[in-house]
Amino acid sequence: MKLQQLRYVVEIVRHGNHLSAAAESLHTSQPGVSRQMQLLEQELGFEIFLRTRNRIIDLTEPGRTVFSIAQRISTDIAALKALKEDIHAGARGIFTIGTTHTHARYVLPTVVERFVARYPDVKLVLRQGHPEEICDLVDAGDADLAIATDTTREFHNLVKLACFDLERCIVAPLGHPILAVPKLTIEEIAKYPIITYDSHYSGRWKVMKAFSDAGIEPKIVMSGIDADVSKTYVGLGLGIGILASLTYDEQRDAGIGARDASDIFPSSTVNIVLRPNTYLRPYLLDFIQSIAPSLTGSAIRAALGQG
Repeated sequence: MKLQQLRYVVEIVRHGNHLSAAAESLHTSQPGVSRQMQLLEQELGFEIFLRTRNRIIDLTEPGRTVFSIAQRISTDIAALKALKEDIHAGARGIFTIGTTHTHARYVLPTVVERFVARYPDVKLVLRQGHPEEICDLVDAGDADLAIATDTTREFHNLVKLACFDLERCIVAPLGHPILAVPKLTIEEIAKYPIITYDSHYSGRWKVMKAFSDAGIEPKIVMSGIDADVSKTYVGLGLGIGILASLTYDEQRDAGIGARDASDIFPSSTVNIVLRPNTYLRPYLLDFIQSIAPSLTGSAIRAALGQG
């Protein structure tokens, strides 16, 4: 059994069971990947993948266990390589962060500004996506950590450290009736077309659950766009927005008003997401503590099972 074969298993699953895509990411040939999988299955004595007409369609039940083990081994090897680099580099290296638009735009600017000034020899890379995409980056070892709200899919190989909550607000053009109604209720909100996040964000499914619990079917006219774009279309009068409160600024968002809706829609918890075997470089700990001062080094190590 070769480590390379286990890496092939991980890459095949990561690329939706497409051998050609996995081979391309591994800089090898599709027949070579296929042959290595056949050899590994022969050695193990069972099939890792379900196939139809020589095409992989899913993992077998024992194959899921193989994938889980292969994934852990791959990330452990990545952690060892990072440790080697860190010991020789000191406060140098590449620090990759997975982040959503909301956090990149509204949470991280002051944190990044301070970090860059303090660690000029560390190259900071921000990779943006929705919460599941950036958790996948961490899971695969392609990002050191992610800053994300809750995901609909579980990531059993990752550890979530709660930082703070995102409350919600209603945004609408100045003069809109929703901004003047004496008591804001979910029934009042449902009278108007709504612009909000797509289903990959907890802001969407928590909002929809609140409507469902109230027995209301809202009219969602736009979704799948970030807060800044949402506010642009709100300003055009296409609907009212249900967004994270921190995305609204009275001075910056001319022509738009906001009302607190934290008592109507549940908040979302912002988490730092890490692999359990993450090597806690001093600048990584410093970065986390800049976002959530309560997450001390000892608390982080305890959560990761490292101390």
